[in-house]
Amino acid sequence: MRVLRIGVAAAAMAGALGHAQMPGQGISVNRDNRTIAITATDSVITEADVATVHVGFITFGADHDTTYAAGSKVSNAIVSALKGAGVPADAIESVGQNLRAVQPYERQNFTDAEKAERHFVLDQTWTVRANAADAAKVLDVAVKAGANQSGQIDWSLKDENTPQVEAAGRALQHARTVAEEMARGLNVKLGVLIYASNTTQAEEVRPVMALMSRAVDAAPPPAPLAINPRQIRKSATVYAVFAIE
Repeated sequence: MRVLRIGVAAAAMAGALGHAQMPGQGISVNRDNRTIAITATDSVITEADVATVHVGFITFGADHDTTYAAGSKVSNAIVSALKGAGVPADAIESVGQNLRAVQPYERQNFTDAEKAERHFVLDQTWTVRANAADAAKVLDVAVKAGANQSGQIDWSLKDENTPQVEAAGRALQHARTVAEEMARGLNVKLGVLIYASNTTQAEEVRPVMALMSRAVDAAPPPAPLAINPRQIRKSATVYAVFAIE
Protein backbone atom coordinates (compact mmCIF):
# COMPACT_ATOMS: atom_id res chain seq x y z
CA MET A 1 0.00 0.00 0.00
CA ARG A 2 1.30 3.45 -0.91
CA VAL A 3 0.64 6.48 1.26
CA LEU A 4 0.94 9.97 -0.17
CA ARG A 5 2.36 12.93 1.66
CA ILE A 6 2.42 16.21 -0.19
CA GLY A 7 4.53 19.24 0.52
CA VAL A 8 4.66 22.23 -1.79
CA ALA A 9 7.06 25.12 -2.13
CA ALA A 10 5.86 27.50 -4.84
CA ALA A 11 7.65 30.28 -6.63
CA ALA A 12 5.94 32.22 -9.42
CA MET A 13 7.00 34.65 -12.10
CA ALA A 14 4.57 36.40 -14.41
CA GLY A 15 5.93 38.27 -17.40
CA ALA A 16 5.32 41.96 -17.51
CA LEU A 17 7.48 44.84 -18.62
CA GLY A 18 11.15 44.28 -19.10
CA HIS A 19 13.08 41.06 -19.47
CA ALA A 20 14.12 38.38 -16.95
CA GLN A 21 15.91 35.05 -17.08
CA MET A 22 14.72 32.07 -15.00
CA PRO A 23 17.62 30.89 -12.82
CA GLY A 24 19.39 27.88 -14.27
CA GLN A 25 16.59 27.18 -16.78
CA GLY A 26 17.40 29.32 -19.82
CA ILE A 27 13.76 30.45 -20.13
CA SER A 28 13.08 34.11 -20.76
CA VAL A 29 10.22 36.03 -19.17
CA ASN A 30 9.16 39.04 -21.28
CA ARG A 31 6.21 40.61 -23.12
CA ASP A 32 6.22 37.84 -25.71
CA ASN A 33 6.82 34.93 -23.33
CA ARG A 34 4.75 35.28 -20.21
CA THR A 35 5.01 32.36 -17.81
CA ILE A 36 4.30 31.08 -14.32
CA ALA A 37 6.99 28.88 -12.71
CA ILE A 38 6.22 26.50 -9.87
CA THR A 39 8.36 24.21 -7.74
CA ALA A 40 6.41 21.36 -6.13
CA THR A 41 7.49 18.37 -4.05
CA ASP A 42 5.57 15.14 -3.59
CA SER A 43 6.36 11.88 -1.79
CA VAL A 44 5.23 8.30 -2.16
CA ILE A 45 5.69 5.97 0.80
CA THR A 46 5.83 2.25 0.14
CA GLU A 47 6.90 -0.79 2.13
CA ALA A 48 10.30 -2.28 1.30
CA ASP A 49 10.16 -5.66 -0.44
CA VAL A 50 13.90 -6.45 -0.47
CA ALA A 51 16.10 -7.05 2.58
CA THR A 52 19.89 -7.17 2.62
CA VAL A 53 20.81 -8.91 5.87
CA HIS A 54 24.31 -8.45 7.29
CA VAL A 55 25.59 -11.61 8.99
CA GLY A 56 28.98 -12.45 10.44
CA PHE A 57 30.90 -14.08 13.24
CA ILE A 58 34.01 -13.68 15.36
CA THR A 59 36.01 -16.48 16.96
CA PHE A 60 39.23 -16.66 18.97
CA GLY A 61 41.97 -19.26 19.25
CA ALA A 62 45.22 -20.03 21.04
CA ASP A 63 47.25 -20.07 17.82
CA HIS A 64 47.01 -19.32 14.13
CA ASP A 65 46.11 -22.80 12.92
CA THR A 66 43.47 -23.64 15.53
CA THR A 67 41.83 -20.23 15.06
CA TYR A 68 41.65 -20.74 11.32
CA ALA A 69 40.25 -24.25 11.74
CA ALA A 70 37.57 -23.07 14.16
CA GLY A 71 36.68 -20.14 11.91
CA SER A 72 36.49 -22.37 8.85
CA LYS A 73 34.06 -24.66 10.66
CA VAL A 74 31.75 -21.79 11.65
CA SER A 75 32.05 -20.12 8.24
CA ASN A 76 30.99 -23.20 6.32
CA ALA A 77 28.25 -24.01 8.84
CA ILE A 78 26.67 -20.57 8.34
CA VAL A 79 26.73 -20.71 4.55
CA SER A 80 25.50 -24.31 4.49
CA ALA A 81 22.63 -23.42 6.82
CA LEU A 82 21.61 -20.49 4.64
CA LYS A 83 21.66 -22.59 1.48
CA GLY A 84 19.79 -25.36 3.29
CA ALA A 85 17.11 -22.82 4.16
CA GLY A 86 16.62 -22.05 0.47
CA VAL A 87 18.82 -18.97 0.06
CA PRO A 88 20.36 -19.03 -3.45
CA ALA A 89 24.16 -19.11 -3.57
CA ASP A 90 24.29 -15.91 -5.63
CA ALA A 91 22.32 -14.07 -2.91
CA ILE A 92 25.14 -14.63 -0.41
CA GLU A 93 28.04 -12.21 -0.93
CA SER A 94 31.26 -12.04 1.08
CA VAL A 95 32.04 -8.63 2.55
CA GLY A 96 35.22 -9.31 4.50
CA GLN A 97 37.28 -11.87 6.38
CA ASN A 98 40.32 -11.37 8.55
CA LEU A 99 42.63 -13.60 10.61
CA ARG A 100 45.10 -11.77 12.84
CA ALA A 101 46.90 -11.78 16.14
CA VAL A 102 45.07 -10.21 19.08
CA GLN A 103 46.73 -6.92 20.01
CA PRO A 104 47.90 -6.27 23.60
CA TYR A 105 45.41 -3.46 24.17
CA GLU A 106 42.58 -5.83 23.18
CA ARG A 107 43.54 -8.27 25.94
CA GLN A 108 43.07 -5.81 28.79
CA ASN A 109 39.47 -6.81 29.46
CA PHE A 110 40.01 -10.56 29.03
CA THR A 111 39.88 -12.89 32.01
CA ASP A 112 43.01 -14.91 32.77
CA ALA A 113 41.43 -17.95 31.10
CA GLU A 114 40.56 -15.92 28.00
CA LYS A 115 44.07 -14.48 27.82
CA ALA A 116 45.45 -18.01 27.65
CA GLU A 117 43.13 -19.00 24.81
CA ARG A 118 42.70 -15.78 22.82
CA HIS A 119 45.92 -15.07 20.97
CA PHE A 120 44.39 -14.97 17.49
CA VAL A 121 41.03 -13.80 16.20
CA LEU A 122 39.16 -14.51 12.97
CA ASP A 123 36.09 -12.63 11.79
CA GLN A 124 34.04 -12.89 8.62
CA THR A 125 30.97 -11.08 7.25
CA TRP A 126 28.48 -11.53 4.42
CA THR A 127 25.40 -9.82 3.04
CA VAL A 128 22.40 -11.96 2.21
CA ARG A 129 19.70 -10.69 -0.16
CA ALA A 130 16.19 -11.94 0.40
CA ASN A 131 12.57 -10.96 0.14
CA ALA A 132 11.70 -8.55 2.94
CA ALA A 133 9.27 -11.09 4.39
CA ASP A 134 12.15 -13.57 4.79
CA ALA A 135 14.54 -11.24 6.61
CA ALA A 136 13.79 -12.64 10.07
CA LYS A 137 14.17 -16.22 8.82
CA VAL A 138 17.54 -15.49 7.19
CA LEU A 139 18.86 -13.82 10.33
CA ASP A 140 17.54 -16.61 12.54
CA VAL A 141 19.16 -19.34 10.42
CA ALA A 142 22.51 -17.54 10.36
CA VAL A 143 22.57 -16.78 14.10
CA LYS A 144 21.66 -20.34 15.06
CA ALA A 145 24.48 -21.60 12.79
CA GLY A 146 27.04 -19.47 14.65
CA ALA A 147 26.76 -15.94 13.22
CA ASN A 148 27.36 -14.11 16.49
CA GLN A 149 27.95 -10.68 14.92
CA SER A 150 24.79 -10.17 12.88
CA GLY A 151 21.66 -8.09 12.66
CA GLN A 152 21.87 -4.99 10.47
CA ILE A 153 19.34 -5.00 7.63
CA ASP A 154 19.26 -2.66 4.63
CA TRP A 155 15.82 -2.25 3.07
CA SER A 156 15.11 -1.47 -0.57
CA LEU A 157 12.65 -1.95 -3.43
CA LYS A 158 12.73 -4.37 -6.35
CA ASP A 159 11.13 -1.71 -8.54
CA GLU A 160 12.67 1.67 -7.82
CA ASN A 161 11.19 3.38 -10.89
CA THR A 162 7.44 3.02 -10.35
CA PRO A 163 7.23 5.01 -7.06
CA GLN A 164 9.63 7.62 -8.46
CA VAL A 165 7.45 8.08 -11.53
CA GLU A 166 4.34 8.24 -9.36
CA ALA A 167 5.89 10.87 -7.09
CA ALA A 168 7.02 12.96 -10.07
CA GLY A 169 3.59 12.73 -11.71
CA ARG A 170 1.83 13.83 -8.56
CA ALA A 171 4.30 16.66 -8.02
CA LEU A 172 3.68 17.89 -11.58
CA GLN A 173 -0.09 17.72 -11.09
CA HIS A 174 0.23 19.66 -7.85
CA ALA A 175 2.38 22.24 -9.62
CA ARG A 176 -0.38 22.68 -12.20
CA THR A 177 -2.99 23.12 -9.47
CA VAL A 178 -0.94 25.85 -7.80
CA ALA A 179 -0.23 27.51 -11.15
CA GLU A 180 -3.95 27.60 -11.96
CA GLU A 181 -4.68 29.30 -8.64
CA MET A 182 -1.96 31.86 -9.29
CA ALA A 183 -3.22 32.50 -12.82
CA ARG A 184 -6.71 33.24 -11.47
CA GLY A 185 -5.17 35.64 -8.97
CA LEU A 186 -3.38 37.41 -11.84
CA ASN A 187 -6.62 37.44 -13.86
CA VAL A 188 -5.04 35.47 -16.69
CA LYS A 189 -5.62 32.04 -18.18
CA LEU A 190 -3.10 29.26 -17.63
CA GLY A 191 -1.69 27.88 -20.84
CA VAL A 192 0.30 24.80 -21.75
CA LEU A 193 3.27 23.36 -19.89
CA ILE A 194 6.39 24.55 -21.69
CA TYR A 195 9.14 23.18 -19.45
CA ALA A 196 9.51 20.66 -16.62
CA SER A 197 12.38 19.06 -14.73
CA ASN A 198 12.52 16.92 -11.64
CA THR A 199 14.88 15.42 -9.10
CA THR A 200 14.11 12.34 -7.05
CA GLN A 201 15.47 10.84 -3.86
CA ALA A 202 14.80 7.84 -1.67
CA GLU A 203 14.97 7.63 2.09
CA GLU A 204 13.74 5.33 4.80
CA VAL A 205 10.92 6.75 6.85
CA ARG A 206 12.63 5.54 10.04
CA PRO A 207 16.40 5.21 10.57
CA VAL A 208 17.91 1.74 10.46
CA MET A 209 19.24 0.56 13.80
CA ALA A 210 21.93 -2.10 13.84
CA LEU A 211 21.11 -5.09 15.98
CA MET A 212 23.96 -7.34 17.09
CA SER A 213 22.69 -10.85 17.68
CA ARG A 214 24.47 -13.74 19.33
CA ALA A 215 23.71 -17.40 19.01
CA VAL A 216 22.10 -18.85 22.12
CA ASP A 217 22.31 -22.48 23.18
CA ALA A 218 18.80 -23.34 24.27
CA ALA A 219 16.29 -26.14 24.05
CA PRO A 220 13.99 -25.63 22.31
CA PRO A 221 15.67 -22.99 20.10
CA PRO A 222 14.18 -19.49 20.33
CA ALA A 223 11.78 -18.26 17.70
CA PRO A 224 13.06 -15.81 15.07
CA LEU A 225 13.16 -12.15 16.04
CA ALA A 226 10.08 -10.09 15.20
CA ILE A 227 11.25 -8.02 12.23
CA ASN A 228 9.05 -5.81 10.06
CA PRO A 229 10.10 -4.28 6.73
CA ARG A 230 10.90 -0.60 6.70
CA GLN A 231 8.84 1.93 4.78
CA ILE A 232 10.68 3.84 2.07
CA ARG A 233 9.79 7.33 0.89
CA LYS A 234 10.45 8.26 -2.74
CA SER A 235 10.35 12.03 -3.20
CA ALA A 236 10.26 14.05 -6.39
CA THR A 237 10.71 17.80 -6.77
CA VAL A 238 9.37 19.20 -10.02
CA TYR A 239 10.18 22.59 -11.53
CA ALA A 240 7.40 23.38 -14.01
CA VAL A 241 6.93 26.41 -16.26
CA PHE A 242 3.50 27.13 -17.71
CA ALA A 243 2.56 29.68 -20.36
CA ILE A 244 -0.13 32.22 -19.50
CA GLU A 245 -2.57 33.69 -21.97
